[in-house]
Amino acid sequence: MTAVTPTDRQQPNERAPHKESRMRHFTGGIMKDRTVLLLVLVIALIVVMTILDLTGQTRADFNSDYLASSLIAYVPLALLAIAELFVITSGRGGIDLSVGSMVSLSGIVFAMLFQQAGLPVLVSIVLAVLFGALLGAFNGFLSAYLGFPPLIATLATFYGYRSIALVISDQRPISGAEISEFYNAAKAIELPVIGGGLPLVPLGVFTFLIPIAIVTWFVLNRTAYGRSLYAIGTNDTAAQWAGIDTRRTRMTAFVAAGAISGFVGVYTVAQFASARPDAGTSGGGMALPAITIAVLGGVAITGGIGRLSGVLLAALLIVWLNASILIVVPGNDGAQAQLLALGLVLLGAALFGQFTLRRKRLAPTPSGTSPIATRPGAKP
Repeated sequence: MTAVTPTDRQQPNERAPHKESRMRHFTGGIMKDRTVLLLVLVIALIVVMTILDLTGQTRADFNSDYLASSLIAYVPLALLAIAELFVITSGRGGIDLSVGSMVSLSGIVFAMLFQQAGLPVLVSIVLAVLFGALLGAFNGFLSAYLGFPPLIATLATFYGYRSIALVISDQRPISGAEISEFYNAAKAIELPVIGGGLPLVPLGVFTFLIPIAIVTWFVLNRTAYGRSLYAIGTNDTAAQWAGIDTRRTRMTAFVAAGAISGFVGVYTVAQFASARPDAGTSGGGMALPAITIAVLGGVAITGGIGRLSGVLLAALLIVWLNASILIVVPGNDGAQAQLLALGLVLLGAALFGQFTLRRKRLAPTPSGTSPIATRPGAKP
């Protein structure tokens, strides 16, 4: 008869805590990585809506074609969220409430140059983007050099830019044959080679969003300016002592936001086949959804933290959430439900950010490491 030692009896009981710790580590990793969490939420949304569609709870078919067609709204929101990524990451309460007005005004300027002045389309696009950069530079000058709080400065320019757009357009959309043809820049297309079995995708994803996303990733991750931007957002005083021109770096962030807003203004002209003076400010406007997407994507409102991947996934989640609400909640109630969902998402993202930050602060120092850095060869 084989004797059972105390060690053998304890082995089954030791495996359960080990599995539990691995599960806790897995879920904790999801909660810490905002990109993974957003991807999980997008998948969960698709699963829930598919179930509602199969049970007959939706007013229209929820399928890949519907999701692909909603990407036409994804392009401007994702681009403006990238604009907010630059500004919010710069720290010191950086935020830009005027992006919607800059979209409207830049779109009107583009239409006047392209439709009324007869300039070539590429020249008109470049001038509209430069005009948006000029509007952003004014915001940056007020905030970075004159010391106005960004919230107040951009709120003032929000009203100012919107008024200018309404005045110079005589409060009427600008349209014409050239602008009608420019709609082709935003229409849905079939992907080459592999597009036969896939839904149509808006062309603006490839001509507007992807180029800006690539440039943004390169600037933030592979240039000295990107490192300087994160540095001033993390610790403005330390960045100054490191020789970084904090005011110029912060102003450049507003310039980038203005240029991207000008690019979005051009896109809205193609999207609506006309230049509307309220394209970026009608309804709830574009600024608040863009800020919500940036915060949801992991951009710390205090500055210094933010990833492009999180912003793009957050924009996708918000756009598909809005599209899902429209086929579940009918009429004007659907629009109000979208605003309610946006507010709840913003509140949830802010609470999640605070919870994550608190966990990091309370996390114990790993054993074997010292919290105080010492010079090589120095005695501990």
